[in-house]
Amino acid sequence: MEVVAVFLPLAGAVIAGLFGERVGDRGAQVITSGFLILSALLSALVFINVAVDGNAYTTELFTWFDSGSLELSWAIRMDTLSAVMLATVTIISAAVHVYSMGYMEHDPSKPRFFAYLSLFTFFMLMLATADNFLQLFFGWEGVGLMSYLLIGFWFERPSANAAAIKAFLVNRVGDIGFALGIAAVFFLFGSTDFDTVFAEAPEFAETTFTFLGIQGQALDIVGILLFIGAMGKSAQIGLHTWLPDAMEGPTPVSALIHAATMVTAGVFMLCRVSPILEYAPLALEVITIVGALTAFFAATIGMAQNDIKRVIAYSTCSQLGYMVFAVGVSAYGAAIFHLMTHAFFKALLFLGAGSVIHAMDDEQDMRKMGGIWRMIPFTYAMMWIGSLALAGVPPFAGFFSKDVIIEAAYASHTGHGMFAFWLGVIAAFMTAFYSWRLLFMTFHGESRASREVLEHVHESPRVMTGPLAVLAFGAVIAGIAGYSAFVGDGRAAFWADSLFVLAQQDSIEAAHHAPLWVKLLPVLLAAGGIALAYQMYVRRPELPAEVTQRIRPVYLFVLNKWYFDELYRGLLIRPAMLLGSALWRTGDMGTIDAYGPDGIAARARGLARQASRLQSGYVYHYAFVMLIGVVAFVTWYMLTQSG
Repeated sequence: MEVVAVFLPLAGAVIAGLFGERVGDRGAQVITSGFLILSALLSALVFINVAVDGNAYTTELFTWFDSGSLELSWAIRMDTLSAVMLATVTIISAAVHVYSMGYMEHDPSKPRFFAYLSLFTFFMLMLATADNFLQLFFGWEGVGLMSYLLIGFWFERPSANAAAIKAFLVNRVGDIGFALGIAAVFFLFGSTDFDTVFAEAPEFAETTFTFLGIQGQALDIVGILLFIGAMGKSAQIGLHTWLPDAMEGPTPVSALIHAATMVTAGVFMLCRVSPILEYAPLALEVITIVGALTAFFAATIGMAQNDIKRVIAYSTCSQLGYMVFAVGVSAYGAAIFHLMTHAFFKALLFLGAGSVIHAMDDEQDMRKMGGIWRMIPFTYAMMWIGSLALAGVPPFAGFFSKDVIIEAAYASHTGHGMFAFWLGVIAAFMTAFYSWRLLFMTFHGESRASREVLEHVHESPRVMTGPLAVLAFGAVIAGIAGYSAFVGDGRAAFWADSLFVLAQQDSIEAAHHAPLWVKLLPVLLAAGGIALAYQMYVRRPELPAEVTQRIRPVYLFVLNKWYFDELYRGLLIRPAMLLGSALWRTGDMGTIDAYGPDGIAARARGLARQASRLQSGYVYHYAFVMLIGVVAFVTWYMLTQSG
């Protein structure tokens, strides 16, 4: 059953991609979407069997590598962690596929788009069900490739091409760390099989080795290298710059990348290697600090953005920071819980934003919207639900998953845990503010759109609103339904086959005994953020301009995304381009080509031109040359005979 669920998206991608002309646009849409819906249904059955009933197993398909001491099978690993990811990815992807049938209605390349979507999903499922590090890396790189193709789907746009290349290159930086981490795992354990590595991890807790001239605990080095890979995929601070630019792709692509697939791959991988990280305290500390900084800095940027999709993109970056610092304080169950709930309400927000863009004639600037909630009431209601879940308002899903992460950070009673707690609390306030700023600027107040646009504002078709309803249902009930199993009393039995936590580092257990003020503070700050957004964008809409004028340097700092792009452009991109240009001109063209192919060709052309002068066409010239030849031949003959 799990094999069929994993390979159905691949089958749909092959049919739509290779036989798109035969099956037609509608056929490609129906086949890929139908296969994803069937895969989602099968995944739900697998989840019940594996996660609920506790029947974990591994299905071996064939031998993949058999070289010396390295022997690996291609296998489908079905434990609770894989089952959760399988169900989440297929449900979100099925919703995105169906939604895309309406959103991409007028696009001329529907088969190619749906083939890319399905192939993207297949690679994510391969990653989630991998039984060893190399199989995981296969899915990891496949997701990166498909993100490049999807972000640059509208390749006729220079901005889309640039965004696709940027995503690909930034992720390659992280992937170098990930590949080195896998190599270090094989060096230490002599295997890349999960069961073998995880079983032997405690034996290497005190082992040291030298990496790049630095001697340290082996598992700390391995954990940090693996985390560098996660930083690229999960857009942590420093390797996050590709994520906002990924908005150049179609909105369904944004929903798929940001909700349950590519960006959560890093979080999933970190949870998968929990048996290693639990014996790597330095790595956990680094993970916590980076995650907390990401949650904070992305939230500050989200407060100032005006593009509706970019606000939600930075929201994703911030929420990924929560998931990552949850891993850092050993709250792995909370990280996956937030991953799952976030998938529903973030996909809902992105697809809801797509519905708004569809209604507003492709307008994405919130400053040109406003006053449209009566015209698209269903989309408005869906955005309300998504915003409530994102802000962490009870009883919506985000409240249960995000708050337990904040409580676990406090309850870890470590310096880096308290650092993450306070940044997480501040980010919770900013999250509520920017999510409701988006809601109020988009739907409330006086309309700032042109009359031509307003005349055509309309609700999206049912093929687009139906998936919104499904995702909204998940955004409402996922937190309540999953709390006990993921982070509550049933978590020990639920995660027994896939997550490992040392007893003295069980921050989720400690979180249940956190003081009342710790539990109430995020909710109160969320309410304060919503109230502030209401005051500034509904009651006193002139206030934002006054505030930004008074704190203009700070406003410009966050509006320009902490100048990360400018910093990288100055420190890395421009020097690299200057060096490349110099090597190209002096090394390639000036040396290699000048004295190599180009030089030889130039000399051959010169000799040919000189030789061509002998072909004058005059008989006496040819007779003179023949006479010279005869004289030379006779002279040579006489000299040789006399010798």
